[in-house]
Amino acid sequence: MPTPMTSFPFSAVLFDCDGVLVDSEPITNRVLAEMLGELGWHLSTEESMNTFTGKAVKDEAALIEAKTGFKITDEWLKAFRARRNEALERDLVAIAHAPAAIREIHAKLKGRIACASGADRHKVELQLAKVGLLDLFQGRIFSGHEMPRSKPHPDVYLAAAEALGVDPKRCAIVEDTVTGAMAGVAAGATVFGYSTGESGHSGPGPLLSVGVARVFSDMAELPALLSGYGLQPA
Repeated sequence: MPTPMTSFPFSAVLFDCDGVLVDSEPITNRVLAEMLGELGWHLSTEESMNTFTGKAVKDEAALIEAKTGFKITDEWLKAFRARRNEALERDLVAIAHAPAAIREIHAKLKGRIACASGADRHKVELQLAKVGLLDLFQGRIFSGHEMPRSKPHPDVYLAAAEALGVDPKRCAIVEDTVTGAMAGVAAGATVFGYSTGESGHSGPGPLLSVGVARVFSDMAELPALLSGYGLQPA
Protein backbone atom coordinates (compact mmCIF):
# COMPACT_ATOMS: atom_id res chain seq x y z
CA MET A 1 0.00 0.00 0.00
CA PRO A 2 1.28 3.52 -0.72
CA THR A 3 2.56 5.48 2.24
CA PRO A 4 -0.12 7.99 3.38
CA MET A 5 1.02 11.56 2.70
CA THR A 6 -1.67 13.87 3.98
CA SER A 7 0.67 16.87 3.98
CA PHE A 8 3.66 17.38 1.75
CA PRO A 9 6.13 20.16 2.49
CA PHE A 10 7.67 20.37 -1.00
CA SER A 11 6.17 21.83 -4.16
CA ALA A 12 8.31 19.65 -6.46
CA VAL A 13 10.85 16.84 -6.26
CA LEU A 14 13.86 16.75 -8.59
CA PHE A 15 15.75 13.50 -9.10
CA ASP A 16 19.22 12.72 -10.28
CA CYS A 17 19.19 9.69 -12.59
CA ASP A 18 22.32 7.53 -12.34
CA GLY A 19 22.52 5.82 -8.96
CA VAL A 20 19.17 7.25 -7.84
CA LEU A 21 16.65 5.95 -10.37
CA VAL A 22 18.77 3.41 -12.25
CA ASP A 23 21.69 1.18 -11.26
CA SER A 24 23.81 2.34 -14.17
CA GLU A 25 27.17 3.24 -12.64
CA PRO A 26 28.67 -0.29 -12.61
CA ILE A 27 27.70 -0.74 -16.26
CA THR A 28 28.93 2.65 -17.46
CA ASN A 29 32.18 2.37 -15.55
CA ARG A 30 32.84 -1.17 -16.76
CA VAL A 31 32.72 0.13 -20.32
CA LEU A 32 34.75 3.22 -19.42
CA ALA A 33 37.43 1.14 -17.69
CA GLU A 34 37.66 -1.11 -20.75
CA MET A 35 38.11 1.85 -23.08
CA LEU A 36 40.61 3.60 -20.82
CA GLY A 37 42.54 0.32 -20.66
CA GLU A 38 42.75 0.40 -24.44
CA LEU A 39 44.43 3.80 -24.06
CA GLY A 40 46.89 2.45 -21.48
CA TRP A 41 45.21 3.54 -18.23
CA HIS A 42 44.24 0.28 -16.54
CA LEU A 43 41.49 0.64 -13.94
CA SER A 44 39.10 -1.84 -12.37
CA THR A 45 35.40 -1.07 -12.61
CA GLU A 46 35.43 -0.07 -8.94
CA GLU A 47 38.42 2.24 -9.43
CA SER A 48 36.67 3.84 -12.37
CA MET A 49 33.54 4.34 -10.26
CA ASN A 50 35.57 5.94 -7.49
CA THR A 51 37.15 8.31 -10.00
CA PHE A 52 34.27 9.21 -12.32
CA THR A 53 30.95 8.67 -10.56
CA GLY A 54 28.94 11.87 -10.45
CA LYS A 55 31.03 13.46 -13.19
CA ALA A 56 30.54 13.77 -16.93
CA VAL A 57 33.29 11.94 -18.83
CA LYS A 58 33.67 14.90 -21.20
CA ASP A 59 34.47 17.11 -18.21
CA GLU A 60 37.28 14.76 -17.18
CA ALA A 61 39.12 14.94 -20.52
CA ALA A 62 42.14 16.67 -18.97
CA LEU A 63 42.54 13.91 -16.38
CA ILE A 64 42.26 11.18 -19.01
CA GLU A 65 44.79 12.94 -21.24
CA ALA A 66 47.19 13.33 -18.30
CA LYS A 67 46.96 9.59 -17.54
CA THR A 68 47.07 8.30 -21.11
CA GLY A 69 48.64 10.96 -23.29
CA PHE A 70 45.59 10.62 -25.54
CA LYS A 71 43.57 13.73 -26.37
CA ILE A 72 39.88 13.00 -25.86
CA THR A 73 38.07 13.82 -29.08
CA ASP A 74 34.42 14.02 -30.04
CA GLU A 75 34.92 10.81 -31.99
CA TRP A 76 36.22 8.97 -28.91
CA LEU A 77 33.33 10.25 -26.79
CA LYS A 78 30.88 9.15 -29.48
CA ALA A 79 32.40 5.66 -29.49
CA PHE A 80 32.28 5.50 -25.69
CA ARG A 81 28.61 6.51 -25.62
CA ALA A 82 27.73 3.95 -28.26
CA ARG A 83 29.39 1.10 -26.33
CA ARG A 84 27.93 2.36 -23.07
CA ASN A 85 24.42 2.60 -24.49
CA GLU A 86 24.62 -0.93 -25.89
CA ALA A 87 25.59 -2.25 -22.45
CA LEU A 88 22.84 -0.24 -20.73
CA GLU A 89 20.21 -1.51 -23.16
CA ARG A 90 21.29 -5.06 -22.32
CA ASP A 91 21.96 -4.97 -18.58
CA LEU A 92 20.32 -1.96 -16.88
CA VAL A 93 17.87 -2.37 -13.99
CA ALA A 94 16.14 0.15 -11.75
CA ILE A 95 17.40 1.00 -8.29
CA ALA A 96 15.54 -1.27 -5.86
CA HIS A 97 12.13 0.13 -4.86
CA ALA A 98 12.63 3.31 -6.92
CA PRO A 99 9.79 2.82 -9.45
CA ALA A 100 7.08 2.44 -6.78
CA ALA A 101 8.44 5.36 -4.76
CA ILE A 102 8.60 7.64 -7.80
CA ARG A 103 5.07 6.77 -8.88
CA GLU A 104 3.76 7.54 -5.40
CA ILE A 105 5.52 10.92 -5.28
CA HIS A 106 4.40 11.71 -8.83
CA ALA A 107 0.78 11.07 -7.88
CA LYS A 108 0.99 13.12 -4.69
CA LEU A 109 2.51 16.12 -6.47
CA LYS A 110 0.28 15.82 -9.55
CA GLY A 111 3.29 15.35 -11.80
CA ARG A 112 5.55 18.08 -10.39
CA ILE A 113 8.69 15.98 -10.56
CA ALA A 114 11.68 16.17 -12.88
CA CYS A 115 14.86 14.30 -13.70
CA ALA A 116 17.93 16.54 -13.69
CA SER A 117 21.04 14.59 -14.67
CA GLY A 118 24.64 15.38 -15.49
CA ALA A 119 24.46 12.81 -18.29
CA ASP A 120 23.59 13.37 -21.93
CA ARG A 121 19.88 13.43 -22.78
CA HIS A 122 19.94 10.29 -24.92
CA LYS A 123 21.38 8.28 -22.05
CA VAL A 124 18.83 9.60 -19.56
CA GLU A 125 15.88 8.90 -21.84
CA LEU A 126 17.22 5.46 -22.78
CA GLN A 127 17.59 4.52 -19.13
CA LEU A 128 14.21 5.79 -18.00
CA ALA A 129 12.54 3.96 -20.88
CA LYS A 130 14.44 0.76 -20.07
CA VAL A 131 13.15 0.67 -16.46
CA GLY A 132 9.61 1.88 -17.25
CA LEU A 133 9.85 5.39 -15.78
CA LEU A 134 9.96 7.54 -18.90
CA ASP A 135 6.23 8.25 -18.80
CA LEU A 136 6.60 9.89 -15.38
CA PHE A 137 9.33 12.28 -16.55
CA GLN A 138 8.40 12.90 -20.18
CA GLY A 139 8.83 16.59 -20.94
CA ARG A 140 10.59 17.15 -17.60
CA ILE A 141 14.08 15.78 -18.31
CA PHE A 142 17.06 18.10 -18.00
CA SER A 143 20.64 17.32 -19.04
CA GLY A 144 23.75 18.97 -17.71
CA HIS A 145 25.19 18.66 -21.21
CA GLU A 146 22.68 21.29 -22.31
CA MET A 147 23.51 23.75 -19.55
CA PRO A 148 26.23 26.43 -19.36
CA ARG A 149 27.84 24.46 -16.50
CA SER A 150 27.59 20.87 -15.27
CA LYS A 151 27.24 19.64 -11.71
CA PRO A 152 28.52 20.60 -9.09
CA HIS A 153 27.15 23.88 -10.43
CA PRO A 154 23.38 24.25 -9.89
CA ASP A 155 22.38 25.08 -13.48
CA VAL A 156 20.52 21.87 -14.30
CA TYR A 157 18.50 22.01 -11.08
CA LEU A 158 17.69 25.68 -11.50
CA ALA A 159 16.47 24.96 -15.03
CA ALA A 160 14.27 22.12 -13.80
CA ALA A 161 12.73 24.22 -11.03
CA GLU A 162 12.09 27.10 -13.41
CA ALA A 163 10.41 24.81 -15.94
CA LEU A 164 8.11 23.49 -13.20
CA GLY A 165 7.36 27.04 -12.05
CA VAL A 166 8.60 26.29 -8.55
CA ASP A 167 10.98 28.26 -6.33
CA PRO A 168 14.09 26.08 -5.83
CA LYS A 169 13.70 26.63 -2.08
CA ARG A 170 10.42 24.71 -2.31
CA CYS A 171 12.08 21.77 -4.07
CA ALA A 172 13.45 18.55 -2.67
CA ILE A 173 16.37 17.05 -4.58
CA VAL A 174 17.44 13.40 -4.41
CA GLU A 175 21.12 12.75 -5.08
CA ASP A 176 23.64 10.01 -4.37
CA THR A 177 26.99 11.74 -4.92
CA VAL A 178 28.81 14.67 -3.39
CA THR A 179 29.09 16.30 -6.81
CA GLY A 180 25.34 16.17 -7.36
CA ALA A 181 24.52 17.11 -3.78
CA MET A 182 26.69 20.22 -4.09
CA ALA A 183 24.66 21.21 -7.15
CA GLY A 184 21.39 20.78 -5.28
CA VAL A 185 22.59 22.73 -2.25
CA ALA A 186 23.89 25.51 -4.51
CA ALA A 187 20.44 25.70 -6.11
CA GLY A 188 18.96 26.46 -2.70
CA ALA A 189 16.94 23.25 -2.46
CA THR A 190 16.64 20.70 0.35
CA VAL A 191 18.81 17.75 -0.66
CA PHE A 192 18.23 14.15 0.39
CA GLY A 193 21.16 11.79 -0.01
CA TYR A 194 20.66 8.19 -1.13
CA SER A 195 23.60 6.13 0.12
CA THR A 196 23.79 2.36 0.26
CA GLY A 197 27.42 1.94 1.27
CA GLU A 198 28.20 0.42 -2.13
CA SER A 199 30.72 1.68 -4.66
CA GLY A 200 29.33 4.43 -6.83
CA HIS A 201 27.42 6.15 -4.04
CA SER A 202 29.01 8.73 -1.77
CA GLY A 203 28.96 7.82 1.91
CA PRO A 204 26.70 9.47 4.50
CA GLY A 205 29.54 11.50 6.01
CA PRO A 206 30.68 13.15 2.76
CA LEU A 207 27.06 13.83 1.76
CA LEU A 208 26.22 15.46 5.08
CA SER A 209 29.44 17.49 4.94
CA VAL A 210 28.25 19.35 1.83
CA GLY A 211 24.85 20.22 3.24
CA VAL A 212 22.57 17.25 2.60
CA ALA A 213 19.61 17.43 4.97
CA ARG A 214 19.02 13.70 5.41
CA VAL A 215 20.66 10.49 4.24
CA PHE A 216 18.67 7.31 3.59
CA SER A 217 19.54 3.86 2.26
CA ASP A 218 16.31 2.42 0.83
CA MET A 219 14.20 4.08 -1.86
CA ALA A 220 11.10 2.59 -0.24
CA GLU A 221 11.68 5.09 2.60
CA LEU A 222 11.64 8.15 0.37
CA PRO A 223 7.92 9.05 0.16
CA ALA A 224 7.52 9.02 3.94
CA LEU A 225 10.84 10.79 4.44
CA LEU A 226 9.82 13.62 2.14
CA SER A 227 6.34 13.82 3.61
CA GLY A 228 7.63 14.02 7.16
CA TYR A 229 10.29 16.65 6.55
CA GLY A 230 9.33 20.09 7.89
CA LEU A 231 10.47 23.03 5.82
CA GLN A 232 11.59 26.13 7.63
CA PRO A 233 9.76 29.29 6.51
CA ALA A 234 11.46 30.75 3.41
